[in-house]
Amino acid sequence: MSDSAIKSGGASAPLGTSTDIDLSEVRDWIALLKPRVMSLVVFTGLVGLLVAPGHLHPVLAATAILCIAVAAGAAGAINMWYDRDIDAVMRRTAGRPIPAGRIRASSALAFGVLLSLASVMLMGLATNWVAAAVLAGSIGFYVFIYTMWLKRRTPQNIVIGGAAGAFPPMIGWAAVTGQVSLEAMVMFAIVFFWTPPHFWALSLFAHGDYQRAGVPMLPVVAGPKETRRQIWLYSLLLAPLALLPTVIGMAGLAYGAAALVLGGFFLESMWRVKRDAQDAEGRSLTNDAPARAAFRFSIIYLFVLFAALAADRLVFGA
Repeated sequence: MSDSAIKSGGASAPLGTSTDIDLSEVRDWIALLKPRVMSLVVFTGLVGLLVAPGHLHPVLAATAILCIAVAAGAAGAINMWYDRDIDAVMRRTAGRPIPAGRIRASSALAFGVLLSLASVMLMGLATNWVAAAVLAGSIGFYVFIYTMWLKRRTPQNIVIGGAAGAFPPMIGWAAVTGQVSLEAMVMFAIVFFWTPPHFWALSLFAHGDYQRAGVPMLPVVAGPKETRRQIWLYSLLLAPLALLPTVIGMAGLAYGAAALVLGGFFLESMWRVKRDAQDAEGRSLTNDAPARAAFRFSIIYLFVLFAALAADRLVFGA
């Protein structure tokens, strides 16, 4: 078997043209950017830009969103470089390009650093340096605070580290206005308080992976019963918090109604997680079906909530 065939997947990979191999390599580099995670990050950043008062030329606006996307991907690549040891022992991450041996760790690090610097510089030149500073802060927070410090040391990793994923709407807002105001901080807070129930729902049915990797996620350290309680508490905080844009006049009643209905569905979904049938040690008797459903719905919730915020601004001019 040729070296190129091995590189593209071993015996199961076809001995096709060099184009096939190149496309496989491109897919691996794209995978380093965590595109599924990036999509929600980019969307909340776009909404922050759309609801901000003022005007940004469409080309500059598109550039700002590109910078947010590239920065998120760059942080993801550096995260994969640093976490390559634990990724190798977790079933859901063992196939990633670095632990699978398809991309060298040093190359992934260089890729992430280069994209980080390029995204921040381009944001500053295209919009303003306040937005660039917040963008740089989001990368630094995710890499140094969450990935290198919190993730392997405390079960509160997701709570504190969740700030990294809450920056994009603030960045979008700053790209237009050149400042970080109360409205931007409200959007930040919504994503921040959404993060724990979202990721803890995932950790309930993926706790075996985290345990093998030695990552102190809440179900591993405090048990599934306490995790369900914390999910419910954060959900109770999130539902009314999502109404704040209407309360402070940032959005109108249309958004408020959408947030109220979505909040009800979110609470119902997380209540099912809390009340899931459990054994004496708090382990699910339903293969964590409610947690799996809640994890999926939480993504829909945040997407529709921010879509409603943008629609309220664009359609009703709130």
